[in-house]
Amino acid sequence: MSDTGTNPVTLVDLLDRLAEPADPGPVSMVPQTWGWIALAILFAFGVAAILVRLQRRYRANAYRREALAELTNIAENPADIAYLLRRTALAAFPRQDVAALTGPSWIDFLTRTGRDCTFDGNAAEALLGAPYRAMPQPSPELTALAERWIRTHRREVPA
Repeated sequence: MSDTGTNPVTLVDLLDRLAEPADPGPVSMVPQTWGWIALAILFAFGVAAILVRLQRRYRANAYRREALAELTNIAENPADIAYLLRRTALAAFPRQDVAALTGPSWIDFLTRTGRDCTFDGNAAEALLGAPYRAMPQPSPELTALAERWIRTHRREVPA
């Protein structure tokens, strides 16, 4: 099959005639199915919802941060602590539930709405009597209870 005037075709000759294949195109980073796109959209909405919720919680607890900062400034003056607790309660609960409370009902309210905050004994006496004394005695127990109440009080859900 070969001519007498031509050299026979060898494997090396055939390899030399081969052309280099073209480089493949860049791989697309876009998902090839709609499911991945839908999952990415759902993930983005989930992250956005979490961020919105965290921002709302942060704003809703601004009065707590302000009250805790003021509590560190007023030292252990029971009259100032009583005033601060009243203002904090008015910021957190409806005015009609808090404003008229005095004496034992005020103490019961603080104990009921705080988590692990039992205002009794010296703390309750200092809280109720301090606004009416010229020189109230400092009460570290009251300061600690006030801080715990500010950090942990929870609103009651109406029945």
